[in-house]
Amino acid sequence: MASERQGHRSISSCILLVAAVLLLSAPRSSASCYKRIFAFGDSIIDTGNFVYSTGSAPNALKEFPYGMTFFHHPTGRVCDGRVLLDFYAQALGLPLVQPSLPEQRWGQCTFGANFAVFAATALPPEYFQRRGLSIPGSANLGMQMGWFKEVVQRIAPGPGARRLLGESLIILGEIGGNDYNFWLLNNNKTRETAYQFIPDVVNRIISIAQELIDLGAKTIMIPGNFPIGCVPKYLNDHQTGNRADYDQFGCLRWYNDFSMRHNTALFNEVNRLRARHPWVKLIYADYFGAAMEIFKNPHRFGIGDPLVACCGGGGRYHVGTCDKHSAIMGSPANCANWDGIHMTEKAYNVIADGVLHGPYANPALLHSC
Repeated sequence: MASERQGHRSISSCILLVAAVLLLSAPRSSASCYKRIFAFGDSIIDTGNFVYSTGSAPNALKEFPYGMTFFHHPTGRVCDGRVLLDFYAQALGLPLVQPSLPEQRWGQCTFGANFAVFAATALPPEYFQRRGLSIPGSANLGMQMGWFKEVVQRIAPGPGARRLLGESLIILGEIGGNDYNFWLLNNNKTRETAYQFIPDVVNRIISIAQELIDLGAKTIMIPGNFPIGCVPKYLNDHQTGNRADYDQFGCLRWYNDFSMRHNTALFNEVNRLRARHPWVKLIYADYFGAAMEIFKNPHRFGIGDPLVACCGGGGRYHVGTCDKHSAIMGSPANCANWDGIHMTEKAYNVIADGVLHGPYANPALLHSC
């Protein structure tokens, strides 16, 4: 009998040991990676700040067909459905990140907040005014940072702020695209002048990243710019009869080269910042490379012509106003571009997948914990 009890104890010990080993060796749930997400940016990830700022004024973003695919009603996103930030939150096991402005003064931001705003720039309006360009007064990166600090000081005063940021994921952009768009889509401006903006835009992004690190951030993802030469609005406004101006995918070479120049400068500065702060996880997200997968092989993703806007007007690229009166070119699930500038949920899903699982982020976001 004693021998039998001893055998039972041995078996029980083995079971407990195996269970402990399995528990320690099992991959951590993605839900435990980050407790919240704080995001900065423009219309690419705006989840409702701009629409909130318009109050009761009418706006196309408040009406169908915006939001038709996933939410089945407008949400303030400049898309038919989810945007990149939504896919990141869902993959990390977090609720969708709410826009900051509606709860700026009282919300607890339990799972973070999104400070991104439609038409936002990295640089302030005065920068462009000195160069003879008037841009919309939408929130620039400095303003968003001010909102962010106000929220953090309110929900985690004193030393609590460093702990709060240390367990959060910060997504810094994409930002800077509008700094170039406002200039490059203005027919009265010389496109080569936009090269002069690149160091200033990049330095602004990096300076904000440095400030976030100083405040206690431990993980920051900094995305690059998209291939703007493949954007229907650019293709429509700058189309030429010279075949040499286009690459094999039908995108405008000069504008994609410009995007790559910005991305190279940003990538180099992210690496320099990483060298100065080896204890901070800085993730560069290659939105250019991830998006180009769609243009290289659209049929792989069930997309027809990726250079044509789904919601808009006529012409080769279907560029025009996207509102409740606009024609929808088939299903958004078969389109890469939504309204001539912004992408569809389908395209954002493809890009997010390349960032979450690799190879378009190093480390891949899901493996960054």
